[in-house]
Amino acid sequence: MSGPAFLHLSAGTGPAECSLAVRGLAAALAAEAAVTGIGVSVENAVPEGGGLRSVLVRLDGPGAGALAASWCGSVLWTCPSPLRPRHRRKNWFVTVARVTPPEPGAPGFRESDLRWETFRAGGAGGQHVNVTDSAVRLRHLPSGLVVECRAERSQHRNRAGALLRLGLALAGLERDRERAAAAGRRSLNLAVEGRGDAAVRAYRGPAFERVR
Repeated sequence: MSGPAFLHLSAGTGPAECSLAVRGLAAALAAEAAVTGIGVSVENAVPEGGGLRSVLVRLDGPGAGALAASWCGSVLWTCPSPLRPRHRRKNWFVTVARVTPPEPGAPGFRESDLRWETFRAGGAGGQHVNVTDSAVRLRHLPSGLVVECRAERSQHRNRAGALLRLGLALAGLERDRERAAAAGRRSLNLAVEGRGDAAVRAYRGPAFERVR
């Protein structure tokens, strides 16, 4: 069986409607995966208003890689703005990218740059409380970034999740630097406006019905 596939859905610097698109498209992805028996779990999510600025999704099972590949690129959601009823714009774009967890020793992930801590994940008590130090905290010394992962009972999976989150955070810092260096350029969400034919998938309406 092939390993898991990770997809990062992002509203980028788009308006709040793009965050609604991320939330709806993540649900559409989960529904599509369920039909084919692919497991879906949310590794990390950044809420914004009633939507999600970004979400990291893990796909497990046969066909996970193929499903992930079919989502990569720009995804279009066509719907009158639920937030601004009189707004003329109806096309909202989300960027979907496959993410590979970095390994210690990869550029920027030398063991000497990382500090691992383990701690006991909090719980409400009772028989299901996590009684092992399986939660992890990862510090990236060069950047000062700190991430935690406590979603799994397995410390191994939590370590993998922390590396993945750190990789996304470092990529975000690099994107911020690039945007600062090119402040006069239009954002991706604005640049693709009017070029919906280039989207790898297209959905419409509040129910996120797939049309392409």
